Amino acid sequence: MEETVKTYHAKPGEVEREWVIIDAEDQVLGRVAARAAQILKGKHKPQYTPHVDTGDFVIIINADKIKVTGTKAATKTYYRHSGFPGGLKQETFTEAMAKHPERVIEHAVKGMLPKNTLGRAMGKKLKVYVGAEHPHAAQKPRKIELEG
Repeated sequence: MEETVKTYHAKPGEVEREWVIIDAEDQVLGRVAARAAQILKGKHKPQYTPHVDTGDFVIIINADKIKVTGTKAATKTYYRHSGFPGGLKQETFTEAMAKHPERVIEHAVKGMLPKNTLGRAMGKKLKVYVGAEHPHAAQKPRKIELEG
C-alpha cells in the first residue's frame, strides 16, 4: 500500500505574525523594497502558502535618507492622473522625496506585491516613517540587516 504525502497549506487563522524593522538610511530603494515585499508576502517562512497572507508586519524608518543609483534621482518620474482630460501630473524622484519620502517607498513596495485583494491586504502591513521614531515599540519589532 502506497503512502501519500500531504502538502501543508497554512490557514489564515493559524499564521503567526511578527514585526520587523528595516532602517533605510543609505540603502538603495529597490533593495529595501524587494526585501520588504518578500517579508510582507511571507516568502521567508517555511509555511509560505501563495493563496494565504502569511507575511509579517514591516516598519521602514529613515525613509527620507534612502538613495537611488545612477541618474535616477533626476530621471525617475512618478505619474498620476486625476481622471479628467489633461489631468496627468508628474514629478521626479527628487521632487517626490522633498514632498513625501514615505510614499516613494510605499509605491516601490506596492509594485512588487500581487495586484489583487491579497496584495492589498499585504500592503496594509507596511508602515513607513520619515525619521528614526515609530509608534510600534510595544510590538517589539526585530531589526533586519540588509546585505550590501
